[in-house]
Amino acid sequence: MTDKQDRFCEEYMIDLNATQAAIRAGYSLKTAREQAPRLLANVSIQNRIAQLQAEQSRRTGVSADRVVRELAKIAFANASDLIDPETASVKLDASRDDLAAIQSIKVKSFGEDGLEHEVKLADKLRALDLLGKHLGMYNGTSDNSADQLKKAQEILEGVNSVIA
Repeated sequence: MTDKQDRFCEEYMIDLNATQAAIRAGYSLKTAREQAPRLLANVSIQNRIAQLQAEQSRRTGVSADRVVRELAKIAFANASDLIDPETASVKLDASRDDLAAIQSIKVKSFGEDGLEHEVKLADKLRALDLLGKHLGMYNGTSDNSADQLKKAQEILEGVNSVIA
C-alpha cells in the first residue's frame, strides 16, 4: 500500500466520504470522484479501513452490538415504565435501560406552585425501523418471516439478558 493510499484510509475514517478523503489525501480534484470507488474496491485498502475501524471501536467502546442494544432500549421502551401519570414527571424507580429512551426533559414553573413537566422520548418508530433494517426485514420479499422471527428472537434474548 502506498503512503497516499494509507492517507486515504486515515482520511476516510474522518467522515466516511470517499471522494473527500481522496481529495484530502492528495488525489486531484478532477479525478477524486472516479478514484474514490476504485480505492474502496482495493482489498488492501478495505483491510486497512477494517483495521482502523476495529481500533476505533476498541478506543471508543462503540460496537455494532452496543448500537443495536441502545436502539432496542428505545424501540421497546414503554412510557408507562418511565412517566408517573399523576405528576407527568419521570418515575424515580425507572431503570437505567428505560431512561435511555428519554431524549429531553423540560420543567417550566408557573407562579409559586405551578410546574409543567415535558418528557420527550426518543423516536420509537425510527428505532424500530433501524432495527428492522438491521435484521433485513425490508428486503422486498414477504416470505422471510421464519428467518426474521429467529433474528428478532435472538436480539430480544440479548436485550433481555442485558436488562436482567
